[in-house]
Amino acid sequence: MTTLRLLKTAACALFLSALQPFSPSAFSSAPPPKITPTWTEVAPGVWKAVIGTPDDYTLLGAAGNFAPLKDALAAMPAAKFPLHRDEIIGRLVNGKTTLRFPLGNREDIYGLGVEFSSVHRNGQIFQLHVDHYSQKQNISGRTHAPVPFYISDKGYGVFINAARYLNVNVGVSVRLDSKNKPEPVDRNPVVPEKTKWSSMPRSDSIEFLVPAAGAEVYVFAGPTPMDAVRRYNLFCGGGALPPKWGLGFMSRMPAKTTADEALAEVRRFREKGFPLDMLGLEPGWHSASYPCTFEWNKDRFPEPEKFLAELEKLNASANLWFNPYVSPRSTELHGKLLPYAADHLVWNGIVPDYTMPEARKIFSDHITKNVIRSHPAGLGGFKIDEVDGYDRYLWADVTIFPSGRDAEQLRQTYGLLMQKMVYDIYRGLNRRTFGQVRGSNGGASPLGFGIYNDNYNYNDYITAVGNASFAGVLWSPEVRGSKGLDQLRRIQAVCWSPLALLNGWNSTAKLWDSEQYAADVRDAIVLRMRLLPYWYASFAQYRYEGTPVIRPMQLLGGMKLAVTTETGKLDDTENPYELGKVSEVRDQYMVGDNILVAPISASVKERKVILPPGKWYDFYTGKYVGANETITVTPPPSQIPLFVRDGGIVPMVPERHWAPGPDEMLPLEVRHYGAAPGSYAVYDDDGVTFDHERGDFSWTTLEVKRDAKGKLTGRVIPDKSGNKWRYSTVTWVFMTK
Repeated sequence: MTTLRLLKTAACALFLSALQPFSPSAFSSAPPPKITPTWTEVAPGVWKAVIGTPDDYTLLGAAGNFAPLKDALAAMPAAKFPLHRDEIIGRLVNGKTTLRFPLGNREDIYGLGVEFSSVHRNGQIFQLHVDHYSQKQNISGRTHAPVPFYISDKGYGVFINAARYLNVNVGVSVRLDSKNKPEPVDRNPVVPEKTKWSSMPRSDSIEFLVPAAGAEVYVFAGPTPMDAVRRYNLFCGGGALPPKWGLGFMSRMPAKTTADEALAEVRRFREKGFPLDMLGLEPGWHSASYPCTFEWNKDRFPEPEKFLAELEKLNASANLWFNPYVSPRSTELHGKLLPYAADHLVWNGIVPDYTMPEARKIFSDHITKNVIRSHPAGLGGFKIDEVDGYDRYLWADVTIFPSGRDAEQLRQTYGLLMQKMVYDIYRGLNRRTFGQVRGSNGGASPLGFGIYNDNYNYNDYITAVGNASFAGVLWSPEVRGSKGLDQLRRIQAVCWSPLALLNGWNSTAKLWDSEQYAADVRDAIVLRMRLLPYWYASFAQYRYEGTPVIRPMQLLGGMKLAVTTETGKLDDTENPYELGKVSEVRDQYMVGDNILVAPISASVKERKVILPPGKWYDFYTGKYVGANETITVTPPPSQIPLFVRDGGIVPMVPERHWAPGPDEMLPLEVRHYGAAPGSYAVYDDDGVTFDHERGDFSWTTLEVKRDAKGKLTGRVIPDKSGNKWRYSTVTWVFMTK
């Protein structure tokens, strides 16, 4: 057969095949099978399932694999598996894992990391990716702590233990096989239809895409949303318990501050009567920074030991800034860590692979020997910067790390690794630390760091304070460069967050500069110091019971907060799909058991406050303000709106300007609000060491009841252990007359 005839025959066969009916099976294999996970109860009220072959490097592993507090978990209400097991489906698709969880028609979802623009998660798509949050990015999930843990108002939580960039659809993208598909709606009907057309019809699923060949999944029972959060924190090892001085006030100095200038600043705080426990030193303490040497600058700090000892005498401690990228100008650290460095640089500094124990030991030994030296009391902690993003600053996703972990895994966990190393350094010295970090993730509950960022929108900051509690992390809205009333309102807000501070890294402005508001700024910080027993007990609840210090309204029992969507206005260029605007409660929260905080910005004179069920009283006056209703308040500049529940007890100490020492005894003022009886457990330990883990702590109960004549009276019920309680005289103040 000639070549020409062969070509004609082939062409004819091709033409005839094109006329045959299309058969998908001829071109593709069958879809991947559904996997119904097998669930094993690994702790009381906590179930685990493994789909496929997960990575051996996980979020919980990077955070330190703290042992779950199983006794505390066992003390919680008994609970059954909170979901229908057959409605949880996994698949393995081309080397990736998909996970599907049911979502009820009237079920509200919260969590999925520290977000700034909203609390409610329904109808949103997330890319959970450690990054520096920016309003300009407009990508939900790219944030400082994109913790893959969500909470349902039905009373359960789900955690994906994967150190990967996760894509999540929350009630978005309707499945063909869904039993609860919404009916199609004509967008351009002749006769208006009952249901309005929506560009985002509600789905009955929460779906994850994990870029790995498997996933480790945990489900946390309630029975309430707060219980689910508590179980998560307890499973991660319990919440952070800071040293008492960590609950004082921090002021960060300009970047090029010298030792003399730093000590002079502390003395000015003392002279002006402004409380101060921590003095933050920014990049200039290094001999070189961006990248960092992790060596004291000999020109600015010629005698580090003497400087730290002097700080200790002034009842203050330093908090040192660093980013973790090591400069070749380092005389010692760079050379030792070079064999463990990634193949890409950040600001021309090496990126050590701290998943490797050898690298962690080199760094920890260097910090202990050359930075902390012999004065851990004078150097209380660190600020870990730029472990989040942006992409243009950090290592590329093609970066190779010597451990074999990939760039994505290190990006998701570098902040966790740095926090755990600092935590371990201080634990080795039997001293607690409390610092700052700009990137974190799942499993961080036991680590004593407050997250921060460079975004400065007031409303976003307040939203993040509450949102952090859904993620098992702490968030504090740094005060930077503001003046007058704006500075005052921001100081008031930050004093009702986990870590109170002013960041003056690029400013010479002082808290006492304003003649009009300086006294009010001082009073806001003094009030935080006076409330030290209350703050410390709230953190102890976080540590031992898993209950967040900051409690967003969505975690409170007995109230259903409305989430409303305003109808979107059609605009052919700005809003062609008529997207609506969601209205929700994100600007108030509880601190501890008894105090409701409603921050107010300098841009408004009044605000609305939603009072939960029960009677509520003004913190400052004790007067009744309402019950289970929305009120409008117009506070004077000197006050942030604060309210106390009926029967609420608030322990306070006299005015002081730094935290008490381990052996210091203080008088206690106990305030009671309203007419109902009440009790409150005050926690105490030495406030510095980890000796509490060996049983050296106490819980003392403050109780208010009515006597035979109907009069409210208070009494102190000591801890049965007989352990030390560092309060002397107790004065009872009944605020409501």
